[in-house]
Amino acid sequence: MSQVALVTGAAQGLGNIIAGQLHAAGYKVVVTDCTEALAREAAGRLDASGATALGLKLDVTRKEDFEQALAAVLRQWDAVHVLVNNAALTKATPVMQITAEEFDQVLAVNLRGTLFGCQVFGAHMAAAGYGRIVNLASLAGQNGGTASGAHYGSSKGAILTLSKIFARELAPSNVTVNAIAPGPMELPSVRALVPPDRLEKLIEGIPVRRLGNPKFVADLVVMLASPEADFTTGATWDVNGGLFMR
Repeated sequence: MSQVALVTGAAQGLGNIIAGQLHAAGYKVVVTDCTEALAREAAGRLDASGATALGLKLDVTRKEDFEQALAAVLRQWDAVHVLVNNAALTKATPVMQITAEEFDQVLAVNLRGTLFGCQVFGAHMAAAGYGRIVNLASLAGQNGGTASGAHYGSSKGAILTLSKIFARELAPSNVTVNAIAPGPMELPSVRALVPPDRLEKLIEGIPVRRLGNPKFVADLVVMLASPEADFTTGATWDVNGGLFMR
């Protein structure tokens, strides 16, 4: 039986590419998004028959949505082996202009969403004795940000720590938890966020002088999701073109 993977925020962007690569690798994939129609449409593009792809509404700010998604997946396929916490809200508001409401909104999606996903799916995986969790962090959480806002960078830095905490908590149950920290990717969302003149300067500042390939990030997710990745946990995998080295 093929394994089952759920990806949050997977109707478009990087999450959609990750879902596609997992599906291509043989996983049954649950595509989730806060807009159900988009999730179903994206799942239909992977498999119109619904045999290997399922679209679900999931608002990551609500723990009950994760619980309902888990129940739906178990009804459909009776198992879930992989969770990819990808859903994120990106804002580039200057730090001195960030309101309390906007700060809370970004952290609710990015950080609280990761917390709830790890809690709900991590508990199920621990009880089953197997699981792989991959959390999408960001270079912005390591170097203070290159194009995104302070609230985004702060949330992504916290995801790095949260991944270590859950890795330690779940390791005895054969559940690994890792983070990937991409730098600026060649994605429509990045080009929409950064004005062309500023993007040109940003690329000049990247040692490899190019934006990253999101498909490689997706391939890294597939690798960390595999059963063979049983000795890698609590790690952060950097994909940033040399912008942050350690």
